[in-house]
Amino acid sequence: MVGAFHGHAHNRRCQIDWHPMYIEGTGHTEGEGCEHIFSSSNELARSTRHATTFHRHQSIEQHFAFWDEDKYAALSVFIQNHYREAQEDIRTLTAELSVIRETLNLADTDFIRFHAQEHEYLDALKQTPVKDLLSIRYINVLDELAERQSEWNQAREAANRSLVEIHVGSLSDMHLALNQARVRVDTAYSKLQNTEQLAGHLEVQLGIDKRWEIGSECYSRFREEALLLKYRSTLDELERLVVMRLFELSKLSLSGTGKYAVFDVF
Repeated sequence: MVGAFHGHAHNRRCQIDWHPMYIEGTGHTEGEGCEHIFSSSNELARSTRHATTFHRHQSIEQHFAFWDEDKYAALSVFIQNHYREAQEDIRTLTAELSVIRETLNLADTDFIRFHAQEHEYLDALKQTPVKDLLSIRYINVLDELAERQSEWNQAREAANRSLVEIHVGSLSDMHLALNQARVRVDTAYSKLQNTEQLAGHLEVQLGIDKRWEIGSECYSRFREEALLLKYRSTLDELERLVVMRLFELSKLSLSGTGKYAVFDVF
């Protein structure tokens, strides 16, 4: 079993096997008992860092002795509160589950089947199929190709305007303006050619005879897939950053505060 706190940092495939939510008999156990102890004992670091060996051992032993006594004294209240909480959850969740079953016409076995189907789906979907990845890459290249075409057209228009708008003056100024226009056109055309070659290469790999038009059915379908892929990647990154922040807050003994401590250094 992976603890409920750490479990959300694992991928979905791991969670449906090892997260406490999906393991029968775990109840409200989150599997983070050690972390509760460590969170409290971390406070010892500041007071024992520069202490002697004797006083360090003494502080640690006293801390855990008081920890045991406090937990033992509050054990009956702890059990009573959790028992009442469990009874209340059983009552409310059973009622909610009954409504869901009636509304969606489901049986208890359907939930087990849904879990098994998700397990099977994730096993088969280790990664996005290569052809789909190539198709997503292809539509991104088509977007880039349209952008490069627009840049080349703008460069040519600017070059034509430069021929008309050049004021009579020194030959060096005229030569500089024409040279700048030529460089811009050549650069834009070079980028356009490179993108054309990449699009053609992807079309060969995908077996595409006629280039997809922006807005066509195939383009729109894989554009949506590309957005979903980017969305999922962003969610994964966000979850990773949230978990990282929680760990940082825990190290600073600021868990649950939602903010960092700010220290002014002079």
